[in-house]
Amino acid sequence: MDCTPIAKPMENRLQLSRSDPSPEVSATLYRQLIGSLIYLTYTRPDISFVVSYLSRFMQEPKVCHWKAAKRILRYLKGSVDLGLEYKKNENFFLTGYSDSNHAGNIDDRKSTPGFVFFMGSGPISWGSKKQHFVSRSSIEAEYRSAGEAICEAIWLRRILEGLGIP
Repeated sequence: MDCTPIAKPMENRLQLSRSDPSPEVSATLYRQLIGSLIYLTYTRPDISFVVSYLSRFMQEPKVCHWKAAKRILRYLKGSVDLGLEYKKNENFFLTGYSDSNHAGNIDDRKSTPGFVFFMGSGPISWGSKKQHFVSRSSIEAEYRSAGEAICEAIWLRRILEGLGIP
């Protein structure tokens, strides 16, 4: 409660590893914190990526992982007024964005793609998941990310058509 608020939930270009030499922390406390943050991502998609990233280290969390998780709490303290907002909007179009970080995981060199879809001014679907394979180039990582986003777009479009929304 008495922490200093910060503007970003994660340091720029943060790269954590399972083989970090720092000491281990309580796995139970770390899992409880990450589990609570996962629950919070339903209304705060701005922390989805970093929470997903930190959840990779639940088996043997180290001090560096714990500090990164506490940084999210400092960010949340400074951004209590943020959240999802859905406005009545004349431009009720489905719009999507995707991106990927090529070989972003330093342990296995796998990429992490992500996407977000907006209906009007508010996000309605978002996701980020480490790929199961190693991309040979940044173009391949971006291509696969776009492919996952397209699958989501088709699914969303079919749901909207089923609801009678063109």
